Amino acid sequence: MPESVTTQSNAEPGPAAGPGARTALRICPLCEATCGLVVTIAPDDGGRERITAARGDRDDVFSRGFVCPKGALFGELDADPHRLVRPLVRRDGELCEASWEEAFAAVAEGLGRVLEDGDPRAVALFLGNPNVHTVAGALYPPLLVKTLRTPNVFTASTLDQMPKHASSGLLYGDPLAIPVPDLDRTDHLLVVGANPLESNGSLCTAPDFPGRLRALRRRGGTLTVVDPRRTRTARLADRHVAVRPGGDALLLMAMVQVLFAEELVDTGAAGEHLGGVEDVARLAGDFTPEAVSGACGVEPEVIRTLARELAAAERAAVYGRIGSTTVEFGTTASWLVDVLNALTGNLDRPGGAMFPLSATARAPRPPAPGRGFATGRRHSRVSGHPEVKGEFPAAALAEEIDTPGEGRVRALVCVAGNPVLSAPDGARLERALAGLDFMVSVDPYLNETSRHAHVVLPPPPPSRSPHFDFSFNALAVRNQARYTRPVIPLGEGETSESAILARLVLCASGAPGADPESVDAMVVEHTLSAAVADPLSPVHGRDTGELTRLLSGESGPERRLDMMLRLGPYGDGFGADPGGLTLAKLLEHPHGVDLGPLRPRLPEVLRTPSGKVELCPEPIAADIPRLRRFLADRQGEPGAPVLVGRRHLRSNNSWMHNVPGLKGGSNRCTLHVHPADAARLGLADGSLAEIAGDGGAVRAPVEVTEEVAPGVVSLPHGWGHDRPGTRVPVASAEPGANVNQLLDGRLLDPLSGTAVLNGFPVRVAPAAAPTGEAAGETAAESGSASPASAGSPAQSSV
Repeated sequence: MPESVTTQSNAEPGPAAGPGARTALRICPLCEATCGLVVTIAPDDGGRERITAARGDRDDVFSRGFVCPKGALFGELDADPHRLVRPLVRRDGELCEASWEEAFAAVAEGLGRVLEDGDPRAVALFLGNPNVHTVAGALYPPLLVKTLRTPNVFTASTLDQMPKHASSGLLYGDPLAIPVPDLDRTDHLLVVGANPLESNGSLCTAPDFPGRLRALRRRGGTLTVVDPRRTRTARLADRHVAVRPGGDALLLMAMVQVLFAEELVDTGAAGEHLGGVEDVARLAGDFTPEAVSGACGVEPEVIRTLARELAAAERAAVYGRIGSTTVEFGTTASWLVDVLNALTGNLDRPGGAMFPLSATARAPRPPAPGRGFATGRRHSRVSGHPEVKGEFPAAALAEEIDTPGEGRVRALVCVAGNPVLSAPDGARLERALAGLDFMVSVDPYLNETSRHAHVVLPPPPPSRSPHFDFSFNALAVRNQARYTRPVIPLGEGETSESAILARLVLCASGAPGADPESVDAMVVEHTLSAAVADPLSPVHGRDTGELTRLLSGESGPERRLDMMLRLGPYGDGFGADPGGLTLAKLLEHPHGVDLGPLRPRLPEVLRTPSGKVELCPEPIAADIPRLRRFLADRQGEPGAPVLVGRRHLRSNNSWMHNVPGLKGGSNRCTLHVHPADAARLGLADGSLAEIAGDGGAVRAPVEVTEEVAPGVVSLPHGWGHDRPGTRVPVASAEPGANVNQLLDGRLLDPLSGTAVLNGFPVRVAPAAAPTGEAAGETAAESGSASPASAGSPAQSSV
């Protein structure tokens, strides 16, 4: 991080170390910022080590001491007494503690029984957001998908960022080639539907995002925020544009139209790598500021000003996130973000939107045309949804289970996911899960989803696991690599997350008794065999066995990490570059290795058939008539209130509400309503409102505020902990309302299969207080969901 960026710590140093106390370094796994921590570890009364304090690591090469409230309370989350410590196996209808051997025997038997007829469609896999926050979650689920051979793969991506994967795939030929704003060098940042002061950043890994934005302002740069809410980020900005929810694509398309109409297009150095510029001009031609103004809620002259300022800035970047992705035109909006960067010469240039290069990515190759990116290689059984990036919409999981017929899903493997809360219409999914022949859940909690499992496999607390950011380093605003080993050893009866997932792979393959290390050995052999056969590899022609013996590490996952680092873009190539990166070098640098600022990478990142950035891909062009119909339907005064979600700094989806220290402040499940709407609807501050949508109704206490625009109401995601049978008592004490139960799952962005979780109309009216409400009970305490509610929206990080 450059010196111009101010870093800060929100955590005070812990108390003086007592007898037996020690400190250790740890990378925080609780959000995408990946901050370095210094944790204090001391024995409890029983002699078992636990984390007693956490503060930012000022020597960390990336985060430089910054930490948010979640990281500061890492020890409290790590030591949550309600985490499961032993596997659970269902016996006579009840989940009971069992040994690990008993649990995996039950998994092997349950999966085997469902798969014995030879139809892999009978098993589905759901992967939740926390997978991308752990080493094991990155390394083993791809093997599980391959082993199960099922087309029925569902993840939190279609509740969050899949539109960005789809647009990047169509533009660059690679759904993982996602450009991020070069925050530390930009002069002008346009933020669309993101609130990084609360989220800490998403699809843009940047420790101390707030400090970086303040540094932008201090060096004379401009920050503009487009959001229907006046968020903390919007309050920091030079300009806040209160767009009408769901209107992001219209606003961005009109900005593109202005660039062409006023001859402001200048593609810069990336221009030689762009194809389809004229086609984009034709598509945008009739989306004038005057044409879209009423539908997106932004005055024509404001739209023109946004376009002109973006074009005039010396170095600028447009950054869009969940408010622009979980809407009807999420893929189109994501595409337009990159189109605007490209048309203003800010794609792949310092200070613009750039492509990070992770230490475990494939080493750069000479530019060449690729196979490109396609969707719809298969379709879901019931509704015919096209797959995107190998996945079906998470909103379709329930119907694949509860709809009879050949290929019906009869078993579910759920890894680190809570789709009953995170997907639309959790009530239907809950009923569907209860009818499965078999379900196994890998989860530390007995939550709203895992309570339906026949086997629950709990991973250990994060302090017992290593940490390397495979996913988030590919989205980082500065290239770097950091690795931390477990800071507390596994306790009696605990099994590492890697061993749990490796054994799950073995159960799926029909070899439940094999050594989990054999899974890692198989991957190493396969990867090195491919590398020595590749003429462009630094180990071409060498002996696979020799390379295997050179690998270091105390475990299979560490040896795999060492292999990936050595073969990666900064690696030593197994001796070809003695100064290159290895696991040993990372261990020698516990605060991380700085690999430098982002650098231009076109055309090496491109995998399109043309070998160019295909700026006007056919699937998006074919969807523009739908955008025109949307525009026509949206003319006139808004009707029913439109609902949007919101982030909380002290929360991350549904999996942190059981930590007492993170329950305070603004982290409450209230319905934000503008004063004018509150008066019109008969709502008072602190009163209860009933919110109804196509999927059901929920109740929430009202918070009257000018932070939302007129015609907009806001309910946070991650709530709805009101079901019996869970073991999350802190969360259940203040369950909140599940906004996803307002949705029936039918409304999707068709290009990505992403559920529309933002910008949908609702009916809002006063609701009577729950029977027996105690006098003096606070609004937040009275905000439990009605029986019709089920779940909480998973607007997850990745």
